[in-house]
Amino acid sequence: MTVYVRSLETAVPATKLIQTEARDVFAAQPGLNRLGTRLVGTCFDSAAIDTRYTAVDELTNEFRSDNPQFYDRDSGLLLNPSTKVRNDIFAREATRLFVGAARAAVEACPDLDLLDITHLVTVSCTGFFNPGPDYKIVRELGLDPAVQRYHLGFMGCYAAFPALRAAKLFCEADPDAVVLVVCAELCSLHVRTSNDPDTIMGSALFADGAAAAVVTANPAARNHALLQLDHFETVLTPVGEDSMAWNIGDNGFEMVLGNYVPHIIDDHIVGALQPLLAREPNLAALPYTGITHWAIHPGGRSILDKVQSRLGLTDEQLVPAREVLRNYGNMSSATVLFVLRHILEQDMPEQGLDTGGERICSMAFGPGLTVETALLTKLRQAPPGSSRDATADQVHQEVPVA
Repeated sequence: MTVYVRSLETAVPATKLIQTEARDVFAAQPGLNRLGTRLVGTCFDSAAIDTRYTAVDELTNEFRSDNPQFYDRDSGLLLNPSTKVRNDIFAREATRLFVGAARAAVEACPDLDLLDITHLVTVSCTGFFNPGPDYKIVRELGLDPAVQRYHLGFMGCYAAFPALRAAKLFCEADPDAVVLVVCAELCSLHVRTSNDPDTIMGSALFADGAAAAVVTANPAARNHALLQLDHFETVLTPVGEDSMAWNIGDNGFEMVLGNYVPHIIDDHIVGALQPLLAREPNLAALPYTGITHWAIHPGGRSILDKVQSRLGLTDEQLVPAREVLRNYGNMSSATVLFVLRHILEQDMPEQGLDTGGERICSMAFGPGLTVETALLTKLRQAPPGSSRDATADQVHQEVPVA
């Protein structure tokens, strides 16, 4: 049974971080030693990021608060709120992103009735609350209260793939299933000043964003679908368990992102792809000429460099991943869906199913070290546009959230 992605929409908070301005704030913190100051400059400048978005509006100099929790504009000091303070903000602000992205994905399918949605899968690793985002989406959008709800929590940057794979399985089991998948991450809630290299790297890379997709196997959907979900695979590399991790501390979540991660990916990426590409032997050998697009999770510039070099990909094939990194940073699980959206907006020589579509190989990396891969088919071009700035009530294109 063929399973389709009807829509794929993205959303970001209103507050934009300029990378050079954020670098200067972090570099000016009084607790940094000489090495820490040098690392801040190196990590921020080499990240290949120009802008990112955050739900924490006080992280910019344009916002003034009488009771700052993250950044005191008057003193220039970064503060260190408790995990509870950070998570309380997550519960409020993540709901806006979850609901906004979900609404955009549903509204992109004008023939779809809200009561047609049978399953809801939500994803996040940057906070917890219950009733959770799945409940909030059902209530805010007016979905059937009996919709089957699932939440994938704390999996990290690769979690969009298990969510889409679950959606595919639901649709294969029930031809009438319509699955709404929503990923939302508020990584910036966990930034802090530190001399620790992993913490500095996280502050230079991570950002906030959300993405949502409508998935169905209804044959009528093929006339409007953007993507076809072909195959998914999961691989654990033989090394790397201690090189990438995500732990809960007293003052937010703590990231471990060892500088050896790009080397692990370099050593094992070809082998990690083999179970996926073996599904279609004509695609399984280097060079991968049968694959038009590569949707790589931009975990960082060095990771993209290693993937491109090892797989022999062209600069053009890495444009979607590098552009998402440059404009949005690393938004954990939502990021690879931004990359797919970028690919969907690219021109196709001929639109529609008559051409058979363009093959996409996608992958993301996370704690473990886990490599999740997907083989997809682009069926038609999506209307051009940028990420939406989302509230719980509406989604506007290129309109900031007040």
